[in-house]
Amino acid sequence: MMRYLAHILVSSLLLALPFSSYAQEIKKLTFEDVIRLSEEQSPNALMAKHRYRASYWSYRTFVAQYRPSLTLTGTTPDFSNSYDKVWNSTLNGYEYRSTNTISNLAALSLSQNIGLTGGSISLQSELNLFNDLELDTKKFITSPLSIGLNQPIFRYNALKWQKKTEPLKYEAAKKTFLSNIEMVHQQAVMNFFSLALAQINKQIAEMNYSNADTLWRIAKGRYDLGTIAEDELLQMQLSWLNAETARKEAEMNLRDREIRLRSFLGFNDNIRIELDLPSQVPDLQVNSQEVFDLAMQNNPEMINQQLTILTAESAVAQAKAEKGLNANLMASFGLRDQDPEFYLAYRDPNQQQRVRVGVTMPILDWGLGKGKYRMAQSSLELARVQSEQAITDFQQNLLLDVEQFNLQATQVAIAAKSDTVAMKMFEVTKQRFLIGKIAVLELNNADTKKDQNRRAYVQSLQNYWSYFFNIRNLTLFDFINRKPLDTDYEKLLE
Repeated sequence: MMRYLAHILVSSLLLALPFSSYAQEIKKLTFEDVIRLSEEQSPNALMAKHRYRASYWSYRTFVAQYRPSLTLTGTTPDFSNSYDKVWNSTLNGYEYRSTNTISNLAALSLSQNIGLTGGSISLQSELNLFNDLELDTKKFITSPLSIGLNQPIFRYNALKWQKKTEPLKYEAAKKTFLSNIEMVHQQAVMNFFSLALAQINKQIAEMNYSNADTLWRIAKGRYDLGTIAEDELLQMQLSWLNAETARKEAEMNLRDREIRLRSFLGFNDNIRIELDLPSQVPDLQVNSQEVFDLAMQNNPEMINQQLTILTAESAVAQAKAEKGLNANLMASFGLRDQDPEFYLAYRDPNQQQRVRVGVTMPILDWGLGKGKYRMAQSSLELARVQSEQAITDFQQNLLLDVEQFNLQATQVAIAAKSDTVAMKMFEVTKQRFLIGKIAVLELNNADTKKDQNRRAYVQSLQNYWSYFFNIRNLTLFDFINRKPLDTDYEKLLE
């Protein structure tokens, strides 16, 4: 008996395994859920996050150029066994001698870029232990402190222009991240209502099939009684067949739209999604002047236009500097000493100075420098014209977007009322058809209007939220809570 029960239990578990492995979790999501999940876990939101990180570290690299850098360098060992040219003071000339040496060098340097002039200043300390293996001697060569200056003269100052452009780039990156998230919201709206419409179409198809099946059965009964003609019976049969086809197509379309939304939200294949359609929209009207001011203040496109012109101005400055006189000043001052004993090598160091000025002046370049300068000037003028045109087009499109959004709440209200009326009209028409008061053509017409108005209502909701998030994207402002869009940028770096 126990064996029999155990056999039944094992068999039951084995039969249950295939079904459990394909069991899917059903998630019922509201519109707010989809919007929230899209910015938390969608691949598009993650890509926006990584783009911001790249911009952040680019800005940090720029900032690091203005801070002191401390560097330790060393060479150990440096072995040499060769013939070297050395000065013989007795013979008053050079001669080649066999050398067999080992040296060990360590240097500590502190350097700082000078953004205002484009030069750099450095402090350095060196220690070198030199061993002559042939003479069996050693000496410590020290440079306790040396100061160096490297200053370009009449040259293009890249640090100066980076100080203008890099902070703007970083500010644009922060605003672009917010804009990208609003674009993710817009994609969420599209995917949400695409699936919602597919769900509505599935419901409509199921309802239409049920109604067509019922009406066809009624029509067959009436035809048998002789109250309707054969063409009307055939028309009802054709409606039933079309409803069956539409039901299968609606099912396939529903699966396709669900896969798209599931992929967009980053869900796996074990998740089934059911949507709860929003029943109302905020009664919100935006002021065109306020939207205009906020867009000019917050939209990253405005910063990008400034950057375009600054980049062109930087290219002009570089071309102008390269076509004329270029010089470079290098100066150094330091202390140096040597002694076989380490502590004596720092006792009485001698001074050493060096100054060098290098000059580059094009004499004959066949107009190369002048041509590059003129090209840079033309590019600057083109950038200014294109920037002005881009801002003008942006402003004009912005006003049209505001007008479109302000119409959407009314459109949703009208579509909701039309949906209710069309549904009621169909029910009335259906009842009249059942008692034989109207022909099948009027019933089909009422059925078509019912479906059209239901779909139009869903489309009006999609239009409202698409325009809503578009306005948020353009202004980076939350008009419902009356505050600028923002995020925790430090958390994005985690």
